[in-house]
Amino acid sequence: MENKKVIIQGSSRSNGNTSNSIAIISEKYNIDVIDLNDYTFSYYDYESKNLNDDFLPLITSIIEKYDTLIFATPVYWYNMSGIMKVFFDRFSDLIRVEKETGRKLRGKNMFVISNSHDDKIDANFYIPFQKSAAYLGMNYTGELHVNADKNKEFKNIELTQL
Repeated sequence: MENKKVIIQGSSRSNGNTSNSIAIISEKYNIDVIDLNDYTFSYYDYESKNLNDDFLPLITSIIEKYDTLIFATPVYWYNMSGIMKVFFDRFSDLIRVEKETGRKLRGKNMFVISNSHDDKIDANFYIPFQKSAAYLGMNYTGELHVNADKNKEFKNIELTQL
């Protein structure tokens, strides 16, 4: 069975350091890229007033097409980017409103690519991803941190976890 992969980029800049890093991976491994900046979706809303934005069509398309979801985010103030956080918060719609769609995440793979100007980041950065994967029944397959100042060295990396 083919394991179709997608990189979901969540950054304040569509053509910044995170984009440069994932361009190398997407080209090397022939992985599709979705830029969250190309969509309009709002914060999670308990009253579900935002169900007509782009989130549900986007996540439904992702779930139908891909087996591995690779989340790519810069490190902003020791956390994932704001747009990535909003995207993750909207997974609540898949638990409360679109349960059948949410159940289709079970068994899919999750991988994380982080990006900053440091060689390493604290492992705690990945806890929200790891716990979300576990809660949703997804397989957390690992993470990769990229120092944006060393993108050229990054070209030779082998990602066996994908």
